[in-house]
Amino acid sequence: MRKRFETAHAVFHYTGSIFIVLGAVMLIPLVCVPLCGEYRSGHPTVLAFAISAALSLVIGAAMRMLFREGPIRTVQAMLICCVGWIGCSALGAFPYVIGLGTGYLDALFETACGFTTTGMTIFTGLAHFPKSILLWRAMTQWFGGIGILAFVLAIGVRGMGAHTLFGAESHKVETTRPVPGLFNTVRILWVIYTGFTGAVFVALMLAGMGTFDAVCHGMTTLATGGFSNYDANIDYFRIAGGYRHVLIEYIIIAGMLAGGISFIVHYRVLTGKPRRLWAGVEMRWFWGIIAGSCLIILAGHYIGGDTPPGPPFSAPFWTRVESDARTALFQTVALVTSTGYHTREISSSWFGPAARQVFLLLMFIGGCAGSTSGGFKVFRVVLLERVIRREIFRLRAPIGAVTRIVIDGEMISVDEVQRVTGLFFAWIAFIAAGGIATALFSRHGAYESISGMFSVVNNIGPSYIPMGDIPSLPPLVKIVWIFGMIAGRLEILPALLLLSPRAWRN
Repeated sequence: MRKRFETAHAVFHYTGSIFIVLGAVMLIPLVCVPLCGEYRSGHPTVLAFAISAALSLVIGAAMRMLFREGPIRTVQAMLICCVGWIGCSALGAFPYVIGLGTGYLDALFETACGFTTTGMTIFTGLAHFPKSILLWRAMTQWFGGIGILAFVLAIGVRGMGAHTLFGAESHKVETTRPVPGLFNTVRILWVIYTGFTGAVFVALMLAGMGTFDAVCHGMTTLATGGFSNYDANIDYFRIAGGYRHVLIEYIIIAGMLAGGISFIVHYRVLTGKPRRLWAGVEMRWFWGIIAGSCLIILAGHYIGGDTPPGPPFSAPFWTRVESDARTALFQTVALVTSTGYHTREISSSWFGPAARQVFLLLMFIGGCAGSTSGGFKVFRVVLLERVIRREIFRLRAPIGAVTRIVIDGEMISVDEVQRVTGLFFAWIAFIAAGGIATALFSRHGAYESISGMFSVVNNIGPSYIPMGDIPSLPPLVKIVWIFGMIAGRLEILPALLLLSPRAWRN
């Protein structure tokens, strides 16, 4: 019996370590209490974070004492990853419950959106929230962006089967390492991540954004999360006036691109190899997808009946073209990197039918492997394209011809091809099942329902269901979407393994 439940003991023991780290992190938003004068506002924010942190610390310590250590193989690592993400979402919801009086399911939904960097929000009136709560929202996305387990390893928690655990979040970091040694690799990636976050923060400050807003948007931009401090999202800075909103939008576009590109590529660029930004099949596809999508969106905008910009020799022409091109570029980058920011909701009439179909494709594709983006990943799309190309070659090639798949000079193994094709089927099945459930139990139509599931599984945020309708979704749909977010963030397979009784009995 002891041997039989070895997996369950190992999973809960090591998940306890994650909860202890989470409890310590929950105390960080308390810096806003004296700095922002929240002790005068009457909000119970000190109580909210103190109780939540204590709860996480106590549960984490209890789990480490009650459950035994054990070996961490692939199955155990995937289960730890899945239980850890679910548990962090569950415990991370309490600051909203205590500090805002939010119902637990809505708080859990918001926290899952944060840690998975989905960017969908269930809250309204964000501008009136306590600063500590807004900081916590941004922090959940920032820590979730590059991976909760990667953060736990980065601060030096060892002896947990680190290499295997790191592999459970491997879609965030390529198998190729910039330097020898796991912990050196993790720390280098966090230094780059933190450095880029700081760069976006400074740039936003120079563009006129306030310090607190720049901190929050810097974190959620690099995490490709999409949480903003305002209901109007990034369009707030245009509506409010007094901001250099055009510059702010371009800075955020650059930050989203940085988050959507592999951090291994960033490391190579920073160490004197700038060609890596366009060298390689994945990077060429990434830039091509962005350029092609922008052209289709603009063409659909004008062909669909919008007034043309006017004579090309006039000043208003160039102003209008720049504005439209910026809108198309911003939304394309926001979706392909799975950030989910918006200057216009994607359900807006500004975007034509062709643009809306392109948006669904961008949601599915996502960013590059080894980035903070969600989605299926550009590299896997390239691999599936090569599989199709190989099958066409086989039809016309002589019997016995060599039909290997090679990408960037490296031969892709049969096992990897089978894994990606299986993952593709699981991804589509998950989206279809969740879309059907949404259509059954909500008042939204087929197109809106499937777009909602595209959004949550690919960790995007926006969908063709207006953001204002999200709080009124039925509880069952919210639960389906929460599971969809976490499953998509962990790339489906760990979530399916979680539901397998056999995996827990080993």
